[in-house]
Amino acid sequence: MSYYNFNGKLFQDQEPALGPNSRAVRYGDGLFETIKYRNGRLLLEEEHFDRLWHGMKLLKFDIPAQFTPQQLKNEIEKTVQKNKHTSARIRMAILRGDGGMFDPKNHFPNYIIQSWQLPEKIELLNSNGLTLSIYRDGWKSCDAFCNVKHNNYLCYCMAALYAKEQFCNDALLLNNYGRICDSSIANVYMIKDNRIYTPSLQEGCIAGVMRKFLIEHLPLLGYTIEETQITEEMINTADEVFISNSIFNIRWVGHIGSYEFANKKIIDMVNALHEAYPEVFY
Repeated sequence: MSYYNFNGKLFQDQEPALGPNSRAVRYGDGLFETIKYRNGRLLLEEEHFDRLWHGMKLLKFDIPAQFTPQQLKNEIEKTVQKNKHTSARIRMAILRGDGGMFDPKNHFPNYIIQSWQLPEKIELLNSNGLTLSIYRDGWKSCDAFCNVKHNNYLCYCMAALYAKEQFCNDALLLNNYGRICDSSIANVYMIKDNRIYTPSLQEGCIAGVMRKFLIEHLPLLGYTIEETQITEEMINTADEVFISNSIFNIRWVGHIGSYEFANKKIIDMVNALHEAYPEVFY
């Protein structure tokens, strides 16, 4: 039996906590954060909570003084302990309460915390390259909300379903200019001539916590990484391609459609990250 946490109270998974008047149910009014829990601590917790608080302010939540990262950390720990998880993926959703489009009852943050046990060694680099497709039925808008993990995730959901239909591991999303944005679950990078390129935040990608870590720390290991625009033509001619998120860290992409990519530079890079930052790259 697994449990989730709604505003500090634990519910069994089958028990509902939200009603039909919830703005989260009606309009997807909220945002979420996914965090890795290892050895009794949250990895990169400061970066995750900074992003969460930025998103709440952008979505015009009224944040009470007692609603703090420490409070949420305590509730995460309570949920993990109840589920008896030793290593977990934590999903924390922040939701507005009941109300119509123009008349929410209030703007206070409600929260749902869930946890799932992670498999051992999930951070190890995959030996078989991922196969990616490109989703074209929806575009990621480059607007004020594009970098936030808000609950209006339809384009990403459809991209994931498309990838499954195509027997692929994931699908790349395009922005409204037709350029590479990110994947349904991760940020994307390409290596060309010993330089690493990733879509800039202006291109509409999620402001990933692992993305931020790599941009800040790879230069300290001698790597050059550039935030820029990436077209399909550019990524198809890349030497190597990889994706990242906070749960699996880095995954090598072996194929995008009919294009094939190597992984020697990625292996060297991941080994350097493991050696330099073992608290993040186990």
